[in-house]
Parts: sequence; structure tokens; C-alpha cells
Amino acid sequence: MLRLLDWARPAVPRVVLGGCTALGASMLALAVPQVLRGIVNGPLLDASAGHTRGVVLGALLVLVLGVVEAVLVWSRRALILTPGTTVEREMRTSLFRHLLDLPVAFHDRWSGGQLLSRAMSDLGTIRRWMVFGLVMLLVSATTLVVGLVLMLATSWQLGLVYLVGAVPMVWLSFRFRTGYRDVARRARDQAGDLATTVEESVHGIRVLKAFGRGDDALDDFVRQADELRATEIHKARTLSRVSFALGALPEAVLAVSLAVGVTLTARGELSVGALVAFFATAAVVNQPVERLGALLAMTLDARAATDRYLQVVDTASTVTDPPAPRTLPPPGPRGARLELSGVRFAHGHGDDVLAGVDLVVEPGETVALVGLTGSGKTTLLQLVPRLYDVTGGSVRIDGVDVRDLTRQDLRRAVAVAFEDPILFSTSVRENVLLGVDPDDATDDRLTRALDVARADFVHRLPQGVDTVIGEEGLSLSGGQRQRVSLARAIAVRPRVLLLDDPLSALDVTTEAEVTRRLRAELTGTTTLVVAHRPSTVALADRVAVLEDGRITGVGTHTELLAHHPHYRFVLTALAASDEPWTDDEPVGTEAAR
Repeated sequence: MLRLLDWARPAVPRVVLGGCTALGASMLALAVPQVLRGIVNGPLLDASAGHTRGVVLGALLVLVLGVVEAVLVWSRRALILTPGTTVEREMRTSLFRHLLDLPVAFHDRWSGGQLLSRAMSDLGTIRRWMVFGLVMLLVSATTLVVGLVLMLATSWQLGLVYLVGAVPMVWLSFRFRTGYRDVARRARDQAGDLATTVEESVHGIRVLKAFGRGDDALDDFVRQADELRATEIHKARTLSRVSFALGALPEAVLAVSLAVGVTLTARGELSVGALVAFFATAAVVNQPVERLGALLAMTLDARAATDRYLQVVDTASTVTDPPAPRTLPPPGPRGARLELSGVRFAHGHGDDVLAGVDLVVEPGETVALVGLTGSGKTTLLQLVPRLYDVTGGSVRIDGVDVRDLTRQDLRRAVAVAFEDPILFSTSVRENVLLGVDPDDATDDRLTRALDVARADFVHRLPQGVDTVIGEEGLSLSGGQRQRVSLARAIAVRPRVLLLDDPLSALDVTTEAEVTRRLRAELTGTTTLVVAHRPSTVALADRVAVLEDGRITGVGTHTELLAHHPHYRFVLTALAASDEPWTDDEPVGTEAAR
């Protein structure tokens, strides 16, 4: 947990100062019994006329100590609260920055709910421990040590009795630590799984409703919620047992101490004031002893949360910028040259999805990539902007390997329109101009991109291009989302444009119009387009056939149709699945929302 210093170091001075004020308050609480000792042994046992004045002065001193203690307790909270929230913010920002830097392969493996629970509840637990648990654990330990020293100094016999009683408390604490640690981690992992279930169900609510599987989703959720509840009850029972023991043992020890103390006082071996001071000190010491279980539980919860946080933060990105990056040469009048040489790729340790792809897309050319479902067409496109890195071979733009460019420079030169359009809960304007430099994000560029993508329906939304389209753009139809996504790629005006069948949700008429405008707009842009339907091939100057992880043919549609059997087979398969349908552009309540 010392790793937390990486983020908490700027807050350490105020946390230490807050800890000192808390320790000062605790020491003042231990000073009160010593004042009581003086009062009892002095004015209360003194029959002279001035004993009342001594009692009043002693009471005033106790009052002053109490007020100062209260001020110090308030100061601890004031000093620590702000830096604690600052550390939480920095850790949360660091986590999100790292998530953005991690490759797509990481996000393929991790669920959103697990990442969300680490960013929210885990960091909240860590903050509460830093501003309260850690400070109070250290203060309690110091109070115990100082209190025991005072108790031994007051009466070594009674102090030894208390020390003997502390042995089972320490043993219980260590047993509790061993049993609680694993269940604390399991509870946090289960909470992350439950958050994932909620996230998936909310995102897939249309599917659940359409197939009438809401009850099944509820049953799955209830099962996971019951598992989490059982784990939390296990935690609570474990904590309650140790809390009971840590509360009962000190009281039993005090009972024994009282019997011993009264005997010593009766024999004259211990003054009444010393006896009062011992038990007043024991009352102060018992508070941190009884808190020990809760503080240990908080510490172990924070330990589990820290482990989960560091598990993500310590994951190294496999897609990084080169130590000595190169820059792309100035673009030519016709666009950039895209070259794939011996490109191989495999997910994890599986078989190669791409087993040596060789393809050249000349400047300004549009090439359609055709293949059966699962042949690796989408994967190939994602290698160009380094969403994944090749496991063999190279991808070059104008002769420069994409791995020799910074990711920022590369992704400024390459734009992608995915088949499954991802939109954000912002305005249409912000979605379309997402990849555009703020200085170039003009209304003319926005209008041009929307026009080419035939996304002019956005002007009929309630606030036009400033309409917030809702989470993932689900207030729009599938075809509308695709056109906004296509407009986003066009607005960048990239050297290389990658289109993963971006027109699949459009009706034939709209697709033909978008295709015509794209052909006019793509002059000077090198384009690689994945074709999942025969009509998309019309956009291309040439067609490349992907078969068994390799390019087995490149040529015009007519040439391949005449000489490439697999191309004819693929085209037949695509045509069979290419059922006509219409996109009715529901610019009404759903679209407005």
C-alpha cells in the first residue's frame, strides 16, 4: 500500500499535520486522568478550607483540555478532508488516462462493470481509509502505547494485568486479518461483476424486451446479488465476532483490575487518586482497542481496493509510441500510399487470423476488401491505426511503418468508420467533429461532412446540430447513426480513410446517393473499405479478396468475377444475405430524445 504514495505525496504534509492534531487530541484525553489524580489526591482528600478552590481549578483545567481536544479533532478533519478528495481525483484521473492509453485488446478482456467499480467504489474506499482509517490506526496505536506506559507508571501491578489481557486481543486481530482479507477481495470482485450485469442489461434493454427475456435477466441479477449479499454477511459476521471480543475482553480485564486495585488501595500500596487515574486512563485506552476491529476491517478493505486498482494501473500497454518517432512526408496531390507487407496477426496465443497479407493501395485509390464472414477483414482495418499491433510484417503509410509514428500523428492521418457506429452522449456537432483539431472545427467542415454522408436529417432535430443525441446515439435509427459516424470520419479529411461497411444499415436509394457523394469527396484520399454486401463494391476502383488469412486476388470487379472462383463464391454468399430493407429516418420523438 506504500504504492499509494505515488499519488498521495503532495497531500502527505497536510495528512501528517492532521495526524499530529489527532494525536494531540488523544494525548490531551490521556492527560485528563492525570489531572483527576491530582484532584483526588489533593483537594478532594484535603479537609482544609481551600479544597473547594482546588477542585474548581482542576475542573476548569479539565474543561480547557476538553475544549482544546475538540478543536484539534475539528482541525484534523479540516486538514485532511480536502487533500483526501484531491488524491482520489488524481488517482481516478490517472486510472482513466491509463484506460485510454491501453490497447483495444485489454478492453476486449475486461468488462466495463469491473473497470467502473475500480474507478468509483474502490477509490472511494481508499480515500476514506487515507483520511480516517490510516490516521486513526496510527493514532490508536500510539494512544495504546502511551496509555500502557502511563498505566504501568501509575501501578505496575495493574498495568501487568492489562498487558496480559492484551495478548488474546493481538492474537484475535491477526486471525481476523487472515480471514477477512480474502472475503473482502471476493466481495469487491462480485460487486464489479454485478455492475457488469447491470451495464450489459441496460445497454441490451431493447434485445431483452424484444425477446421477452427480462425475467431471465432479473433472475441472473438476483442470483449475483444474493452471492454478494452472502459475502457481505460473511464479512459482517467476521467483523462482529472480533468487535465483540475486542469490546468484551478489555471490560473483563478492567473487572479483574478493579478487584486487584481495590485490594492494593486497601493495603495502602496504591493511592485513591492513582486508582482513579488508572481506570480513567484505561477508559481512554479502551476506545482505540474497541475501534481496532473496525479499523482493521477498513484497512483490509482498502488493501483489496488498492490491489484491484493497481491490477489495472500496472497493466503495461502493448501499443506504445516509439522512442525516436518519425513523421510522415508531406501529402501528395493524390493522397497517401498504403502498403501492407506480410502482415500477420493472432489474438493472444491463438492461431493466426491473418497469415501474411500483402496489399498496396495506391494514392487516391479506393480498394474494397472482400471475404467470407470471419476471414479477418475488420481485424485488418484495425491494424492500420494501431488499434491492434501486427504480430508479423508491417503496415506502411507513404513508406513509413505505422509503428514508427506516434499514435497521435498516425490517428490524425487515418480515420475509421465502423460498421457498428459508436456515438457519445453529446451533441451531433461534437460527435461529428470529434477527430478534428479545435482550430479547424468550423461550421463549413461540419456542414460538408454531414452533406457527403447524407446526414442532413440532423437539421430537423429539436436543436439541430446542437441536439444531444443520448447515450450511444440510441435515440437515432441504425442508418442515422451510421451516417453520423461516416460524417465523423469524413470531417477529419484524413490521408487514409478506412470504412468497415459503413452503409450496411441504409436502404438502396440512400446508399447509392451516399456512394455517389463519397466517390466525389474521396478524390485525393486513399480508402480501404470492407464490403459485406455487393453494392458496396461499387464504391471501389479495385477489389482485394481475403481468403485463408491472405490476399488471393486483386483486380477490378469484372476481372475477379471472370477469373477468381472464390470471389464469385463470396459474392454469391453476400448477395444471398443482402436482403433489401428501408431506413425510415424516424425524426420524431425517438430521434429528438
